[in-house]
Amino acid sequence: MSGSTDRPVRRRTFVLGTAAAAGTAALSGTAAAAAFGWSDDGTNYVVDTGAGLVFKVRKSNGDLSSLVYRGTEYQGYGGMSSHIESGLGTSTVSVRQSGSTILISVAYGTLRHYYAARSGENNIYVWTNKADTSVSATRFILRTRPGLFLNDEPDSYTYAPTTIEASDVFRKSDGQTRSKHYSKLRVMDYNYVGWSSGGVGLWIVRSNHEKASGGPFYRSLLRHQSADGGGLYEILYYGQNQTEAQRFGLQGPYIIALTDGGAPSSSLFPGTLTTSWADSLGISGYVPASGRGRVAGVGITGRNTSYAYTVGLANAAAQYWGSARASDGYFSIGGVLPGTYTLTVFKGELAVYTSSVTVTAGGTTTLNTITIPSSNDPSNASAIWRINDWNGTPSGFKNADLMTYAHPSDVRAASWTGNVVIGSGSETSAFPCYLWKDVNSGLIVYFRLTAAQAAAAHTLRIGVTTAYANGRPQISVNDWTSAIPSAPTQPNTRSLTNGSYRGNNHTFTYSVPASAWLTDTSRYNVLKINVVSGSGTTSYLSAGTAIDAIDLLA
Repeated sequence: MSGSTDRPVRRRTFVLGTAAAAGTAALSGTAAAAAFGWSDDGTNYVVDTGAGLVFKVRKSNGDLSSLVYRGTEYQGYGGMSSHIESGLGTSTVSVRQSGSTILISVAYGTLRHYYAARSGENNIYVWTNKADTSVSATRFILRTRPGLFLNDEPDSYTYAPTTIEASDVFRKSDGQTRSKHYSKLRVMDYNYVGWSSGGVGLWIVRSNHEKASGGPFYRSLLRHQSADGGGLYEILYYGQNQTEAQRFGLQGPYIIALTDGGAPSSSLFPGTLTTSWADSLGISGYVPASGRGRVAGVGITGRNTSYAYTVGLANAAAQYWGSARASDGYFSIGGVLPGTYTLTVFKGELAVYTSSVTVTAGGTTTLNTITIPSSNDPSNASAIWRINDWNGTPSGFKNADLMTYAHPSDVRAASWTGNVVIGSGSETSAFPCYLWKDVNSGLIVYFRLTAAQAAAAHTLRIGVTTAYANGRPQISVNDWTSAIPSAPTQPNTRSLTNGSYRGNNHTFTYSVPASAWLTDTSRYNVLKINVVSGSGTTSYLSAGTAIDAIDLLA
């Protein structure tokens, strides 16, 4: 039943799905291919959904070794199967059928992994329970055969022959860059990832990520594609640019979905998916809907309505989030495991309020109106001048949007150097979103002060969203130089070059004495921002940092 891989290579359509794009796509294929059931071919358990999808799970190690849809094999490249991490060793694999559900269970040390099929659905429901660090199982990768869904998008290697960083960032002949890291999207921005071509859609619908780490704004690789084949990912924990410790327990289901070319059904999305049919399957760590609770807030005041607000819940065991309604800040977060959580309200991606909330099984914790104190939002402070607004992201700065899907050396990037003049009207767009010790350290901001302003000391603030190699700003104003600030806690991996500015938001404050200012109000004061650090290498891998906002307080 395998399809040929000798077909000519041609460009195909791809999709990264959001909730808005879900629409009315079919849940499964149309005509039934065979009777629903499973068999044993000696090497694999073979499951036929009865709707066009036949898949195999290897009995020795739990790999997904075949994925045949309407007679075409989609699984595999380079002789490799689809599996958790890089594959498990010898495992105990079993299968059983319960009415209209078939469950394949994989046990490897403390790890438990599951594949479930439902009669008449072209979906594979997947769960992974990682109990501890004894097993390296942080992702599921669905490998696809060469030539089926070839594309030339940011997360493609297809037309990018030159390696420019590590072994995973490439440059095309036209100067554009490609990497599997360049997904553009935060976790909260997508519900599914995959491709569509020739009347077939192949997708992974993400889980609710309750056992993942990094929160709603985390960015990670979602897929890759090249002439050698492609991969779709469900990342359970990824150490690159990570801000939280790893969480353990059952994650899922995440769903491998085959369609007639359209998006997967919105009924499979996190937040809308119901799996009461799995309640009695005996999946390790499974908690049914009845064992979960909800948090609802009647509203949030003190918001800046120019921004979207997100409410997050997090503790060492689980994480959740939901959007606050634009009109009044109402929010509701369901499917929450019982426990006590830190509740955080984010303006954009900047935390502006925190509290504690306790969730009970089967109950709804209703919160009265949350009031964000004015002092919690740094934008409310009176400033002589401000470059960008405080929202926890570099958005608005030069090259900021491009950096979520390209390398800083990309031909499309504007020059990373260039000075800024307050009052020019282009302060934000002229200021680079990232500063590196070896690229554009020493950036200058020119500004004038009135006589009254120059007669007093002022506080200058620089907000950052992450840093690489402990890069941090030291400033000088005219002839005055600040002390070198301490390095805040940030991820210790690549970030600025692999599509992510998300780390730990931090504000550096500098008390500039009145003696630092020029007394001639017709002249420009000169603020120089240097990046300091004893680590990092050269160029875009030298010590660096991502900027949120800069201001001089009144």
